[in-house]
Amino acid sequence: MPRSPTTTDAFNAIAEKRRRDIIHQLAGKECSVNDLVESLGVAQPQISKHLRVLREVKLVSVRREGKHRWYSLNAKQLKPVYDWVQTFERFWDHQLANIKVIAEAKAAAQKKPHNQKEG
Repeated sequence: MPRSPTTTDAFNAIAEKRRRDIIHQLAGKECSVNDLVESLGVAQPQISKHLRVLREVKLVSVRREGKHRWYSLNAKQLKPVYDWVQTFERFWDHQLANIKVIAEAKAAAQKKPHNQKEG
């Protein structure tokens, strides 16, 4: 079943790659629509549509200055996503520990024949 064009939470909003790209751009600084169009190479109507969705779920806020609108990231709104992803941290830590053990064992096995002297 396809996703609806508008979303109601951060999870659905960040499911779209272009929105994640926009979030990434806004993580460092305020941007105008034109800044985002230029840096992402996406047409203005598409950027505006994605910004609307991000505003609806409060991931992005807008500040008006004369004729310009400046968009910024509300990183606090990503906390539910962070909390959910963090539940898998233990799994990844365990996996990385296993990889480290295997890599160290292989490295030790490769060094052994070279360091041993034949008599």
